[in-house]
Amino acid sequence: MAISRPADAAEQVHKAPRARMTGAQRRLQLIEVARGLFAERGFEGTSIEEIAQRAGVSKPIVYEHFGGKEGLYAVVVDREMETLLEMVTSSLTKNRSLYRIQQVALALLTYMEERTDGFRILVRGESTSGDDDTRYSSLLNDAISQVEHILAGDFERRGFDPGLAPLYAQALVGMVSVTAQWWLDVREPEKEVVAAHLVNLCWNGLTRLDPSPVLVDSEYKESTTPTVHPDLT
Repeated sequence: MAISRPADAAEQVHKAPRARMTGAQRRLQLIEVARGLFAERGFEGTSIEEIAQRAGVSKPIVYEHFGGKEGLYAVVVDREMETLLEMVTSSLTKNRSLYRIQQVALALLTYMEERTDGFRILVRGESTSGDDDTRYSSLLNDAISQVEHILAGDFERRGFDPGLAPLYAQALVGMVSVTAQWWLDVREPEKEVVAAHLVNLCWNGLTRLDPSPVLVDSEYKESTTPTVHPDLT
């Protein structure tokens, strides 16, 4: 009498088919994978093979969506620029002066904290066309232009020379940008604390601005009497 033997487990178990991504989902996945690799290794150090392997797809899939590494890199950079520019521009245009400075600093720090890979790509400033222009420097120039416009109005209202607004705009945006890049590496103190101290320096410096500053000589002595000036509005 023949004894029936149970089928192998491999024959009994049927794997559930893996859910296929839609075209939009696959495109987004490839962008996120590429963003991490570009931030880690740069444009030249990243290959389509690595991107495809990490995403679990074949190379033709990457080419199908982006046409090549240059196209994929351009999409990654454009998305990061759009995100950061929206955060910074919103902070510059929707608030009063003191709160505006605070929110600009927080916007940049928040972007760097939440999208570190994207920020590193922007700061790296690699170009697929070989020119020296970087997206991050372009963003800073946009921010400087807006701050310059804000300061020119404030200076004119307070009787200061509005022609000096470009100089102060460069100084303010540069201070926030350089401090933020330092914070990206150390991540302490918390971003809210960093923003508060940046605002403290910016705001208290601006509210007590000397309309005609001059260099001092070695005999200069610091005044111990605080000078009170009208606040910016």
